[in-house]
Formats: sequence, structure tokens, C-alpha cells
Amino acid sequence: MPYDSTNIFAKILRGEIPSHKVLETDDVIVFMDVMPQGTGHTLVVPKSAARNLLDADPAVLAKLLPVVQRVAQAVKQAFAADGVSVFQYNEPAGGQSVFHLHFHVVPRFEGVPLRPHSGAMEDPAVLAANADLVRRALT
Repeated sequence: MPYDSTNIFAKILRGEIPSHKVLETDDVIVFMDVMPQGTGHTLVVPKSAARNLLDADPAVLAKLLPVVQRVAQAVKQAFAADGVSVFQYNEPAGGQSVFHLHFHVVPRFEGVPLRPHSGAMEDPAVLAANADLVRRALT
């Protein structure tokens, strides 16, 4: 299937939809997931058009993965988490619902299960505060 430039992340990249941005480079944007599965759920998204890991340019991945690592370290610190889960889904059968390559970075706490990705949007004030915590941890 070809890349669909009308997906929600492409719209965020073009500034058509607002996001709670944490970090932006020439190659990557990092922002808060509006339907978080846990406190501090952050997304790392390349600016280049790729549906998923299966069709991504290896040069894009080479720039993307160090950012994923840096964000994972920052969210763990920002939320005093016990650990971090990093998820990346490919194709509908693999759990992918937005067809633009992205990584989910979720701080994890002992004994606290992930919430479902239910469609319930987080309070924008909470997302803004969480984005600020991650930004501070990145510096």
C-alpha cells in the first residue's frame, strides 16, 4: 500500500493539527500521544514519509533510533519511572492504526498496567505539563 499523506501524523507535521511538541529536529518530531496508554506516553515520528518500519529508508532509521533512545531516557527520568516500553507496530495485523512510521515511548511503573488506546483524549493541560517535563529532562 502506498503512503497516505492525509494520515494524522502527516497533518501534524504540516502544522494542520496541533500537538504538544516535545522536540523537533530537521528529521524528527516528538510529541505527546493524545490518547496515552500511560502517563508520559510520547511519540517519536520521522518527518520523512514512510508507512512503517518495513518500507522506511535505512538512513531515516539511523537518525530516528538515537532520538527514540534519548526520549526513552528522558521520559524515564521525567516521570521517575521504573522502566520504559517502546512499541512500534507494522500493518493492521501487527497493531498499526496510523500509517506513518512512529515509535511509542511509555514510562512504566511496577504494578501499573497500560491503559487501553481507547479513543478517550487526555486533558490538554495534562499533555502540556507532561510535554514540559519531558522537554526539561531532555536538556
